[in-house]
Amino acid sequence: MDVERMQAEVIEYFVKQASSLKGSSLARPIVEATKSSSLFAFGEILALSNVAELQGTEHSVYVDLLRLFAYGTWNDYKRNAGCLPSLVPDQVLKLKQLTVLTLAESSKVLPYDQLMQELDVTNVRELEDFLINECMYSGIVRGKLDQLRRCFEVQFAAGRDLRPEQLGGMIDILTDWLATSDNLLLSIQEKIKWADTMGELDKKHKKEVEDKVESVKKSISNKADMDFRGHEEIFSEPGGVMDFEEERVRPKRRRHPLP
Repeated sequence: MDVERMQAEVIEYFVKQASSLKGSSLARPIVEATKSSSLFAFGEILALSNVAELQGTEHSVYVDLLRLFAYGTWNDYKRNAGCLPSLVPDQVLKLKQLTVLTLAESSKVLPYDQLMQELDVTNVRELEDFLINECMYSGIVRGKLDQLRRCFEVQFAAGRDLRPEQLGGMIDILTDWLATSDNLLLSIQEKIKWADTMGELDKKHKKEVEDKVESVKKSISNKADMDFRGHEEIFSEPGGVMDFEEERVRPKRRRHPLP
């Protein structure tokens, strides 16, 4: 099963779980969602009205926890650990995976030194094991480990939730893409129209050539018929070839000399 389909099913499951709950009872599905090894997007849960209602209450830390997993990184957690619930190992792992996705958004070549600092990893072997076993095998990233250059070359990375302030920029990007697509479609349509026109002209030209060839053939055929009939008339005329032959084979009369 591909990552996108799995994400959709897991998101739907947790949204259904959280939709029917209120107040403190939301803590459990929120914690479970942030622990899930199959879930890497939390925007749909954050968008639930009953989850938003936790803001400003004694349970608002769970909204903050969801925002951390939707938009934040491991370093963000360390800076705000005193204001957030303590994380269990599965949540720590998940947040570090999400940190790799965030870094991959800004660069497709991630130096080992930067990754070790961001993930609190102390050596290259531990870092490479994490990238292979927890990131690439899970399907959230694809890439190549370059030990010589000490970097991770990202070929694919799953997308994270968009921050509210990023929506404007994303809308601009999509608007530009739509305008470019419309222009490309118009250009393709014009080329198709031009090709159709040229095709019709080619057909017309081909028909004219075929007509001319046929006319020449008829002209040659008519001339050949006329020449043939002319030869027949020559051979059938009196005194023609046949008369000549008769004259040639008839014995000549000897003329006597005059006395």
